[in-house]
Amino acid sequence: MNQVISTERIPIKLWLDDIEDGALNQAKNMAHLPFAFKHIAIMPDSHEGYGMPIGGVLATKGVIVPNAVGVDIGCGMCALKTNLDNISKDNLKKIMSGIRELVPLGFEHHKDKQDIALMPSEENIVKNGMVERQFESARKQIGTLGGGNHFIEIQQGSDGHIWIMIHSGSRNIGLKVADYYNKIAQNLNERWHSTVEKSTNLAFLPIETPEAKDYFDEMQYCVDFAFANRKLMMTNIVSVFMDHYKGNFSELDFVNIAHNYARWENHYHTNVIVHRKGATSAKEGEIGIIPGSQGTKSYIVRGKGNTESFESCSHGAGRVLGRKQAERTLDLKAEIAKMDEMGIIHSLRSKSDLDEAPGAYKNIDTVMKNQQDLVDIVVELSPLAVIKG
Repeated sequence: MNQVISTERIPIKLWLDDIEDGALNQAKNMAHLPFAFKHIAIMPDSHEGYGMPIGGVLATKGVIVPNAVGVDIGCGMCALKTNLDNISKDNLKKIMSGIRELVPLGFEHHKDKQDIALMPSEENIVKNGMVERQFESARKQIGTLGGGNHFIEIQQGSDGHIWIMIHSGSRNIGLKVADYYNKIAQNLNERWHSTVEKSTNLAFLPIETPEAKDYFDEMQYCVDFAFANRKLMMTNIVSVFMDHYKGNFSELDFVNIAHNYARWENHYHTNVIVHRKGATSAKEGEIGIIPGSQGTKSYIVRGKGNTESFESCSHGAGRVLGRKQAERTLDLKAEIAKMDEMGIIHSLRSKSDLDEAPGAYKNIDTVMKNQQDLVDIVVELSPLAVIKG
């Protein structure tokens, strides 16, 4: 941990030195929530979000806060270790073309509904709820990447193996659920004359209310959908590899971890709801994934179970420039040159792509150094080829 701010209702513990003003103000808002428990934890990749900073961890007693989960519910990472130890540039290019044919990118969806068996169990579907309304549309979205900072990456591991990594979320169904329940929370908070200022965008639902129970169920469905989404993409990507390495390709280890969700956990001998927004679970011995930016290393890590972070760690490198700011200030040729020099097959083509250039993100080495007390590095992964949403 780098510093502790003790001027608010509860402490704010930070694993970075250079938090931006907007993110710090949001952390202070969280620290004044009457139901916030023990302290606020801010991870080393933190930057300003909506209501709650990305890279924030909030534990609450008796309430759930939709905006402390975010709009891309269940967004996360999965990584597959393969038996391959190298891959030629020519094969890489062919494989990336094959992936683009099978995995819709950006706003694209499948033309046909996917097999209903690929969808999560209907156990958490609330009758007449948002998931039920979005279910058939979601069948065309499962197995699709989405846009923004979502990516598919082929990597060379320090363990001598080729890895496949995917970053994606719950697509439109997660957004619809998030917006729907946040509006409900806002309306109820106004009706209750809540002391939580509307301007903080941290409206809450007491866990014993029907609305909170419905949100918890629908949120969990979106977490499960996001995982199913990544699994289907990985299945399709593996099929491309198998076409190129007939009889010589096999899957070894698979890792999946989400970074936008809330769940019941026990910390400091108390049952609380831990909200992680752009943060991942790092229980003792738990294997996780911390990606860098396009053009930098990513990491397979093992959690240390640090109680002060509510057993959490960063979810990536974290932005240092906003999307529009990156487009205005970064040099396209210089950013392309960085990746070309490393021999990476990348997706940086035009000025509009600069929001996902390496220069838009924090230094991953600094981020990892700042959380040495949260995780141990198991495998370093160097990028070979990247597809961005």
